[in-house]
Amino acid sequence: MLNAVGRDIPEEILKKTGKEVFQGSHHFDGHEFKKDGPKVRCVINQSGTKLLPSIREALEKCGIKDGMTLGFHHHFRNGDKVLNMVIEECHKMGIRDLRIAASSLGAQNDPIVPYIEDGTITEIQSSGVRGGIGKAISEGKLRGLAIMRSHGARVRAIETGETHIDIAFIGAPTADEYGNLNANGGKADCGVLSYSAVDAEMADRVVAVTDCLVPFPNLPAQITQTHVDYVVKVAEIGDPTKIATGAAKPTTDQRKLMMAQYCTDFVKNTPYFKEGFSYQTGVGGASIASTISLAEVMRERGIHMSFGVGGLTKPMCDLLDEGLVGCLVDTQDFDQDAIENMKTNPRHFYITAGEYADPFNKGAYVNKLDFVILAALEVDTHFNCNVVVGSDGYITGAQGGHPDTAAGAKCTIVIAPIMQGRIPTICTDCTTVTTPGEDVDVVITDYGIAINPKRSDLIEATKDSGLPFKTIEELRDIAYSITGEPEKVQFGDRVVGIIEARDGTIMDVVREIKPFSFRD
Repeated sequence: MLNAVGRDIPEEILKKTGKEVFQGSHHFDGHEFKKDGPKVRCVINQSGTKLLPSIREALEKCGIKDGMTLGFHHHFRNGDKVLNMVIEECHKMGIRDLRIAASSLGAQNDPIVPYIEDGTITEIQSSGVRGGIGKAISEGKLRGLAIMRSHGARVRAIETGETHIDIAFIGAPTADEYGNLNANGGKADCGVLSYSAVDAEMADRVVAVTDCLVPFPNLPAQITQTHVDYVVKVAEIGDPTKIATGAAKPTTDQRKLMMAQYCTDFVKNTPYFKEGFSYQTGVGGASIASTISLAEVMRERGIHMSFGVGGLTKPMCDLLDEGLVGCLVDTQDFDQDAIENMKTNPRHFYITAGEYADPFNKGAYVNKLDFVILAALEVDTHFNCNVVVGSDGYITGAQGGHPDTAAGAKCTIVIAPIMQGRIPTICTDCTTVTTPGEDVDVVITDYGIAINPKRSDLIEATKDSGLPFKTIEELRDIAYSITGEPEKVQFGDRVVGIIEARDGTIMDVVREIKPFSFRD
């Protein structure tokens, strides 16, 4: 069945998942639902502690059994050790057919690949699936389906009961013996615990895993004792050197600097660039450079940003410290400076992933964004974006907040070089669609800028800016003239994963990769 972005979703997948095809970004606006709820084990005794000696005992106390769903968060990113140690213990206990519901998975989680291959893990739900796990899924080694969701969609899935977490494991840089948790003050600080908040609220059992036990009460607590069943102290929850790897630095690449300047020049000519505008950007070189160059225009014009949101880095924190930003609302810290700023600046606030991006609540922060600056692996002539599947057909990326912010922002800008590694970024059709073109307003490349024709207001506002405007088809043609038109990736018949839209409908499917063979 064809969906709203023209992708043919197999009937057997619709039947298997019980899902509908994607029908547009705002199809469920005004929809009402009743939240799912967790089982709660009352604590009325006076022992005053929830401490357990090991992950294994926590699993036993939580009643671990085959087929359960385990929740994890990814704030420790490349330094995470919690997920691996939990899954290893499950394997030792002979537990099978587990569903992993993680906010994101990366190369640091490659040690669980053998547990995918042997059936310990048979389903995965995550925003990002990078490294060996993405490769294993693409090669058909996961026995069930991988479901890839945006950050907001993960919250929606859990709150609606589509994904019910049996046991959530929350890595906490600090915890007290009664389960008050904070992202700071320990050996592996990560700034915030935003993505784990929904797990804490909705999972039947919640286990806090920490390497820094502090006296009760651990206040202020980002996650409180009322949501935590057990606390386990381990030697290490994460490698601090890999959680945050220093300040994100602006690029020196001339191509990226040029795209950043194009972005700034475009933004300043739109009607949204005015006192009190709001903004989110990513952590890539061009994005960082565009933030820095935009700040120069803000100083020149005396314009202040009302709030910045999302995963944060030093350049955004510097603007906060300078007084150019009213406040930062934080869901993830990408460098040490952002973590430290979270600790010290009273205008740097913690918010949950649901507050940030959940489309099924009474209004998320993304809906109040004026600008979002994003990247993409591919952008097609319909302005659809792919941020998950690489040019070789392997799962290698993450939806993250890409579809959430694109849908919410008044002006969604995608910065992408016209080719990457001799592979065209601008193409006729994306390998896989993760963000629909209806939510993408502007594409900025090193060879020119394309505005979505539906945004006649932006075309009119920027027509005298002197910027190198082209149609998206012209950018595609330039890319193909340099690289040649690439052959399509060759997939098998089996569907190994689905790309879920924010509302839970199916945006696209991912099929098992098969070895490439040249045409005769």
